[in-house]
Amino acid sequence: MNLAIDIGNTRTKFGFFKNGRLRKKMYWESTDLDTLIALLDNQKVENIICSTVKTVDPNFEKILQTRFYTRLDANTPLPIQNKYRTPKTLGKDRLAAVVGAYHLFPGESSLVIDAGTCITYDIIDAAGNFLGGNIVPGMKMRWKAMHHFTAKLPLVDKKRSPDIGKDTISALVTGGSLGTTLEMDGWIQYFSQEYDVINTILTGGDGEYFAKRLKSKIFANPNLVLVGLNKILKHNVEILA
Repeated sequence: MNLAIDIGNTRTKFGFFKNGRLRKKMYWESTDLDTLIALLDNQKVENIICSTVKTVDPNFEKILQTRFYTRLDANTPLPIQNKYRTPKTLGKDRLAAVVGAYHLFPGESSLVIDAGTCITYDIIDAAGNFLGGNIVPGMKMRWKAMHHFTAKLPLVDKKRSPDIGKDTISALVTGGSLGTTLEMDGWIQYFSQEYDVINTILTGGDGEYFAKRLKSKIFANPNLVLVGLNKILKHNVEILA
């Protein structure tokens, strides 16, 4: 069993893989070391990869190191070519997502859209070269910005709204939600034309919301980062075999 761990700012995702397939997924808000030890034993975990956006508890990592362990960083061997000019500043979730995309669609170019706090647009070409991408504010960030940087506009949250706002609340909601959706469709069209992108894969916390509203053809995969992490882990295990 392989274990892919994605540590974010607020929670940790665990993906258990066997024979290349995701068998089980878990979310933790906090870390319990005793539970972690039992989990590794119960699931018969042999290989582990960890991607994190923050400092990892040394005791947490010591437990992971009882197996074959890889922490994803700028020096980790990859099954793709990373053409990003500053690999040390590249978000590990972005890197794992494009690896996941190329694993799902080998030999084809893909645009990966990760719709979270920020929305990232990343391209991997048909030869397996990660070309880079763009970062824009996410939907909730736009609502928060309009509230924070004005004197009277209220803070709104995700909810249904008409195509055109009939009052201040619906105007803000529609501006953030429909505006982001139209922008996303525009980016998809642009990258399809300029970079001959064949596939568009949507992931991230707001991925399901946009998947229902985009006019463009997309593949929704909420587990794309975990899939990519497992592929990177498998690549490193094979190197050292």
